[in-house]
Amino acid sequence: MNIMKRLLCMALLMVAMIPAMKAEDFSAKEVVLEHIKDSHEWHVTDLGEGKSLVIPLPVIVNSSTGWHIFCSSQFEHHADANGLRQGPYGLAIATEGDNAGKIVENGEPVLDLSITKTVAVMFINVTILLCCILGSARWYKKRQASDPAPSGFVGFVEMLVMYVVDDIIKPGVGKGYEKYVPYLLTCFFFIFTCNVMGLIPFPPGSGNVTGNIAVTFFLALCTFIIVQFSGNKHYWKEIFWPEVPTWLKAPIPIIPVIEFVGIFTKPFALMIRLFANMMAGHAIAVAITCIIFLVASQAVAVQLSMSALSVIMSVFMMCLECLVCFIQAMVFTMLSAVFIGLARVEPAHE
Repeated sequence: MNIMKRLLCMALLMVAMIPAMKAEDFSAKEVVLEHIKDSHEWHVTDLGEGKSLVIPLPVIVNSSTGWHIFCSSQFEHHADANGLRQGPYGLAIATEGDNAGKIVENGEPVLDLSITKTVAVMFINVTILLCCILGSARWYKKRQASDPAPSGFVGFVEMLVMYVVDDIIKPGVGKGYEKYVPYLLTCFFFIFTCNVMGLIPFPPGSGNVTGNIAVTFFLALCTFIIVQFSGNKHYWKEIFWPEVPTWLKAPIPIIPVIEFVGIFTKPFALMIRLFANMMAGHAIAVAITCIIFLVASQAVAVQLSMSALSVIMSVFMMCLECLVCFIQAMVFTMLSAVFIGLARVEPAHE
């Protein structure tokens, strides 16, 4: 309750400080898209009068003149008449069109290996995760098996590890689950850490890592590869020659084709599920907060009432997002474990 009261007071103070703001000067769409999309610079906040606090990031591109490494601050802050933010070496960042947000040369995109906002946040999240896990592991190296159970943060990490192993990985994979524990635990803690850090509205957080389709694609691809290499003879037999009436698999392989397509739809579902849920959650949370600024030019009573409603809904969404952070990490890990277990299942003996 104290947190909600403080947030409400902050929102009311914010409204009182911007009485001259016009609703048409504020674009909720731009704010939402800026939060969920990737970029070559890390926007922190606006300082007013067209100035912004921005953290520049390294740009690594290969253009017609070779490889170039420079800082994103060398790009112009405002776009020209062609919608391009001009930069060095004849390069520019497109702000509109099909190449919006990309580095282009003469209107065509170049090979871009830059450390964007998503990559930078991901590096930070991995560093934090390694510090947490290795710090907990160091605690165990200094203890004996007969020592009391850990408390505090180490105890929290142990609780999560035991829960994931005993209630998700072991039942999902089945016999021989031990060799899959490192990968599945890595998936769970990486997704959980990225989700939680994404709730922080300022650096080192605010990154929409798991709301990036490229990140979820790579995670789903890893699960896909492990599932296929873990498949036994029974798994492949059920795909190409399942135990169904012969007319369903020859001469027209109806069921085998369906089963073969299912090999790819499972990781595709993993990718889309995580991406869509996290992106939608961030977009809704930011959109609700934008209500405060959209009603800034209205009467005082409207400002106060809508701002209070916005803060209450934002607090509710943030609490829901905290739950979703854990659930999405758990669901991805659970489905990956189930898919691996299905690939290793043995035929039932009469």
